[in-house]
Amino acid sequence: MNKKKYDLEERLLNYSVRIVKLVEKLPNTRTGNHVAGQLLRSGTSPYPNHGEAQAAESPNDFVHKLRISLKELRETKRWLMLIQRIPLIKPVEKLNDILKETEELIKIFVSSIKTSKIKNDNKRMLQKGTP
Repeated sequence: MNKKKYDLEERLLNYSVRIVKLVEKLPNTRTGNHVAGQLLRSGTSPYPNHGEAQAAESPNDFVHKLRISLKELRETKRWLMLIQRIPLIKPVEKLNDILKETEELIKIFVSSIKTSKIKNDNKRMLQKGTP
């Protein structure tokens, strides 16, 4: 189980690095700077929020931190799609890999949240004495 956490941590760190490098390639225009700031904020947020989840004070706090990471990943996906649609980076295909990684990370967080909620619910039921 620790290996999975470490792999996700490493994956999120690499994702943040890719976002930072992408932001540096955006044009120095009014639009480019606005999108860059938003993408930098949302795209690097899942990594530290995952760290916060690992140090959660309760099972509910853990799920809450995972949800924050998920929310930021979904926002990042939207910014990436906007960059592709305008396009602010050419060729637009350059964004395909990071969009794919964003989708995969979203799926991982959705699954983790569902699993955590099921475990929390089962634990509560056992504590109340219900089968």
